[in-house]
Amino acid sequence: MADFTIKDMQKITLQKMTRGLCHELYKGWQNDDAIFMDMSMFKPFEYSPEKVDKYFDSKQEPTRILFVIMLEDKPIGEVQLKQIDFDNKECELSIHMQNDDFKGKGYGTEAERQAIQYAFEELELEIIYADTIVKNVRSQHIIDKLGFEFIRQEGDFKYYQLEKKKWLRV
Repeated sequence: MADFTIKDMQKITLQKMTRGLCHELYKGWQNDDAIFMDMSMFKPFEYSPEKVDKYFDSKQEPTRILFVIMLEDKPIGEVQLKQIDFDNKECELSIHMQNDDFKGKGYGTEAERQAIQYAFEELELEIIYADTIVKNVRSQHIIDKLGFEFIRQEGDFKYYQLEKKKWLRV
């Protein structure tokens, strides 16, 4: 079991991503081989200011909210609410941690919990979807722990959903 406490979780906050925080986050980034089904596509991450700017700019759209996961004053990952559909009151959730130093300690779970709460309470959404690569069992464990329901598997992906009414009972 991870060696973290409730006190540690109080240090986790979500902030809206800024260009500066995006650069700070990606300066310490490492690609995660757990999200590649085809390992021939896996390459180590190399920081490039131009690529980070392009990435940040590509995420600035009205149907997406990009949060940086902060451990005290250090960015350690990102959480996105994307494909936000206010008419149907739904969105998708995704998370990526900066590197292995921050995995397996509960930080990602707490960040997702905060993002879910934001989606349900602040955005007044009713359903959140998530998906994982089949081999990413760590992500599947977190999704299960947060109360998501498995919907289906298609090819290399597993799909989940969490309804607000179920979240309120968790």
